Amino acid sequence: MPGSALFIHHEQERKYRFHDRHPFHPIRLELTMDLLKEVGALKPDHLLRQRPATEEELLWVHQPAYVEAVKNLSLTPPDPAWVSRAEQYGLLDEDTPYFAGMHEAAACISGGTVAAVEAVLSGASTHALHLGGGLHHALSAKAAGFCVYNDAAVAISYARRRYGARVLYVDTDVHHGDGVQWSFYSDPEVCTYSIHETGKYLFPGTGFLPERGEHQGYGACMNLPLQPYTEDDSWMECFEQSVRRLAGHFRPDLIVSLHGCDAHALDPLSHMHCSMAIYRRMPEILHELAHTYCEGRWVAVGGGGYDFWRVVPRAWSLLWLEMSGHPLKETLTRQPDARLPEAWTKRWQSQTSFSLPDAWLDDLSHWNGIPRRAEITAKNRETLAVALQDYL
Repeated sequence: MPGSALFIHHEQERKYRFHDRHPFHPIRLELTMDLLKEVGALKPDHLLRQRPATEEELLWVHQPAYVEAVKNLSLTPPDPAWVSRAEQYGLLDEDTPYFAGMHEAAACISGGTVAAVEAVLSGASTHALHLGGGLHHALSAKAAGFCVYNDAAVAISYARRRYGARVLYVDTDVHHGDGVQWSFYSDPEVCTYSIHETGKYLFPGTGFLPERGEHQGYGACMNLPLQPYTEDDSWMECFEQSVRRLAGHFRPDLIVSLHGCDAHALDPLSHMHCSMAIYRRMPEILHELAHTYCEGRWVAVGGGGYDFWRVVPRAWSLLWLEMSGHPLKETLTRQPDARLPEAWTKRWQSQTSFSLPDAWLDDLSHWNGIPRRAEITAKNRETLAVALQDYL
């Protein structure tokens, strides 16, 4: 599948940082980019710096009073009048506390995803990756789940307003992509899809099967809420059957995908039991669908992922290897036990108490099976059947 790829990045994104102990830490980006550079997969001609999103672009998704709150709480010191109202806007809890420079960093992230969409829809590149993006929980007038501005929703709005594109949004984060779903819940030209751990047990507590859109947008929304401790085979069975059916039904002009890598068994903020295998396979499927329906037009963003030493750098690197068509992707097909570069491991090992992995993919021979595997798989198949009933 031929096609060029751009990697969107700006140093300002590293300033999107709540505090040193917060699980949403920008070191995830540094680890991933360093790994890609070490294997020769990320070069200067791949890189594109973005501009911040304009206030007009942010207001396509967010309420004016909320944007004002974010701007005033970003000051040093913050405006006391707005501090007293921070809780109202979701900016005073332990998940998403306000911080100095918050508006500028979050606007830069939204601008990065807009730049990725512009690069692809203008024809400058076939694919574009913005790992700093993926703040899918931010709502119209409230921050939530580590997310201040919803860059994916802003960029999809850009695609609709500037290019009139039909957009298929595919969210593979283990947490439901609620903010993007609600932004386009009535829009028949934006189809939102999310596969995630069921909201019965996990934040944000949404993403159930009956959430299918409303008014003219009914049917342009699909959710796959899977059972806790779902493993690779069941996750991929549900993902592949559903996303292929939905793409064939919707026939988008552009695919925008979000690649949180927190369904991995090592992730501390979910209850799933998947391995690196799903983070290798899902981008392959999306790549194929983009070339089948969109002439290759595919924008991808990052998202969650909170084991940022052992999981995130490998998963996000596998995504870029697929998007860019790097030869290492084929090497992993022939040699699934291929090793990570020793220089990268040595460089970072001293900074963490975790033992860094030595291979790109997980060795599943040492993993314990889930006793309820058959029950979990059967329940997920029931969910899949209900989700697909309108798309037969």
